[in-house]
Amino acid sequence: MDGELTQTSRSRPEGAGIRLADIAAQSGVSEATVSRVLNGKPGVSAATRQAVLAALDVMGYERPQRLRQRSNGLIGLVTPELDNPIFPAFAQAIEKALTQHGYTPVLCTQLPGGAPEDEFTELLIDRGVSGIVFVSGLHADTTAKMDRYTRLTDRGLPIVLLDGYSGQIEAPFISPDDRAAARLAVQHLVDLGHERIGLAVGPRRFVPVIRKIEGYRQAMAQLLGATEVDELISHSLFSVEGGQAAAAQLLERGCTGIVCASDLMALGAIRACRDRGLSVPGEVSVVGFDDSPLIAFTDPPLTTVRKPIGAMASAAVATLLEEINGIRSRHIELMFQPELVVRRSTGSGPLVNR
Repeated sequence: MDGELTQTSRSRPEGAGIRLADIAAQSGVSEATVSRVLNGKPGVSAATRQAVLAALDVMGYERPQRLRQRSNGLIGLVTPELDNPIFPAFAQAIEKALTQHGYTPVLCTQLPGGAPEDEFTELLIDRGVSGIVFVSGLHADTTAKMDRYTRLTDRGLPIVLLDGYSGQIEAPFISPDDRAAARLAVQHLVDLGHERIGLAVGPRRFVPVIRKIEGYRQAMAQLLGATEVDELISHSLFSVEGGQAAAAQLLERGCTGIVCASDLMALGAIRACRDRGLSVPGEVSVVGFDDSPLIAFTDPPLTTVRKPIGAMASAAVATLLEEINGIRSRHIELMFQPELVVRRSTGSGPLVNR
């Protein structure tokens, strides 16, 4: 082995190479161990061997011919559009976990005006997938019909649903604790001296929105004694433009702290502040949600509530594989705790500055 492998053309020109050190760093083992795996030498555990092979797959490099094996099967992964960086992050984490278990992921991305979720589902079934992971799908929409999922479970197809919940679907759900996320954000702003705190969220029909509102109301009542907060809740779209529109309303209502339902909405909220000549965090503090990739490098770096993407993705894949292997999952929701990440978009509020 000369220390280099050929990478597939999707990532680099044909013939480009990669050093063993890169594979070792990705898989968390030594270069010597990588060399033993790639040369088919004994003395390497099955788990370590699989980690090295998964690193090759994740990095887009072809396995040596002798190490190639037949996929355990296809797994469908249905996500919303990839404009929001949280969804590519989810897709990458789930695909990596599936690859490590020998499965081949099939990514279906919903685009505005494109194929609907039901069409993707039928396409995946026609391809003979072993199971499907739905991320922020129609299961999160309280106005959508849930029989589209019960038909899948009735026919014995394993499914796992992320970021949304319905009591009508006999399947496992993987969710962040959205109520806790809202409470963390409000607590942070209260600790900084803010008392006029607004909430910028998406359409009210979505389960994560409903839960964030519940957590926000609880925190406002417990921490500030504020029970009438309807005018401090602004609904819009989960986008930069949506966040800007929602924040504009909240600023007109005198808010000095704004909690947003996504990082993109938070960036829009910062834009709304600057349009009005208000500094962030000097005059208005903004908190996001997700901790999307690169969000630490915005101006200012965004304080946000981190969604545990890695843990949620691992749990989703593990749960799905249990179902595929005949262990019937209960109608259960696994709830993952968020984490407040304080950066520079939040600062002292009026109570502190007096």
